[in-house]
Amino acid sequence: MVNRYETVFILTPVLSEDQVKETVKKFEDLLKSLGANITYQDHWGLRKLAYPIQKKSTGFYHLFEFELEGSQIARLEIEMKRDERIMRFLSIKMDKHSIKFAESRRKTDKTPAEA
Repeated sequence: MVNRYETVFILTPVLSEDQVKETVKKFEDLLKSLGANITYQDHWGLRKLAYPIQKKSTGFYHLFEFELEGSQIARLEIEMKRDERIMRFLSIKMDKHSIKFAESRRKTDKTPAEA
């Protein structure tokens, strides 16, 4: 059964911009190879962490929203656990309310020039 998921992951801040893009591309390609339909993604940039992780106080945040077979999400999470560049990640299965909220959040985040 195809479900909709949201995954946010934090990359170590010691990476260069090119390394960050390469890592994001790796997971984008992995999702596509697993048969996912990526509906939205957003790079939030370098942000301060709520608490230190691996003695680091900042990290690069990235968000993926995608549709994927439920049996494939474990494969994505295993790959994220194996990658040393990822400090933390969280995947959630979205229900109809969270999908609606995410869509409305995107609409309100747009500036008048983007609308």
